[in-house]
Amino acid sequence: MKEYFTLQLKILNRQLTDWGVIPVFGYLIAIAVFIGLSTTLFEKTQYAEYAYILLALSIVTKLAEVSRNEFLKLWYSKSEYFKLRIIENFIIATPFIFFLIFKEKYMSSFLLLIATGLSTLINFNKKPNFVLPTPFSTNPFEFTVGFRINYFLYLFAYFLAFMSISVNNFNLGLFSLIVALLGCLSYYVKSEREFYVWIFSLSPKEFLLYKLKNIIQYSTLLCLPIIVSLSLCFYTKIDIILGFQCLGYLFIFTTMLAKYSVFPEKLNMRFTVVFAFIVWLPPLLIVIIPYLYIQSTKKLKEILT
Repeated sequence: MKEYFTLQLKILNRQLTDWGVIPVFGYLIAIAVFIGLSTTLFEKTQYAEYAYILLALSIVTKLAEVSRNEFLKLWYSKSEYFKLRIIENFIIATPFIFFLIFKEKYMSSFLLLIATGLSTLINFNKKPNFVLPTPFSTNPFEFTVGFRINYFLYLFAYFLAFMSISVNNFNLGLFSLIVALLGCLSYYVKSEREFYVWIFSLSPKEFLLYKLKNIIQYSTLLCLPIIVSLSLCFYTKIDIILGFQCLGYLFIFTTMLAKYSVFPEKLNMRFTVVFAFIVWLPPLLIVIIPYLYIQSTKKLKEILT
């Protein structure tokens, strides 16, 4: 098992290096971001501990992917396999558990500890034949594929919206909208194969406009339950709700442009740093969007023409 974790560490270090980040600095940045986001979450809502547990378990359950675990069972005995799964799960859950303890949420940390251990006992031997239906057509594959992967994220966001209405906490509702928008944004982080761009008989300008229409149409569809419910219950703050939704469109559009500005290469750490600055200073979008648009059209022209 030692060789397995050594290999995983080498893969992670290589990924960070490919992004142009020294691994040690990458880990320090990750720790700082984790602490910062966790602190913000607990400051914004009184139900942060429950959201924290759901978030931790959602990450842990990704380690239970069927083909991955079947491969591990081929190489390790049954006892070694369960030991490996337990160690992996607790590596992921430990930061969340420690932060809950730091916040004196002892019962929640204990529940997360037990749930993390029990998750290794889940049987994933059989692959489900059920294909999750989506409210999207087959053309905007980003949303079709992405929704099937992280549909639980929207269930979580809708749950937060329901809780915000129940306890009359507008900030929690706004956070639920942000969670849904981040889910939509994540679909444009990973680059597709060149073939899925080449098949379009469009100019670069038309292609980007087509993608923008998809972003507005389908992200609105996913966020609509939250927008409507918050608007009805917090009608005096409709302008804030719609403002955040429009800002979400811009951030998703910016991510999409960034992806095609380096296409077919992957987004690197430089974009992550720039994106962090944009989040803290949204007016930078006025400069970033035109620049990324020009770079995207140049890259797409090589493929679409």
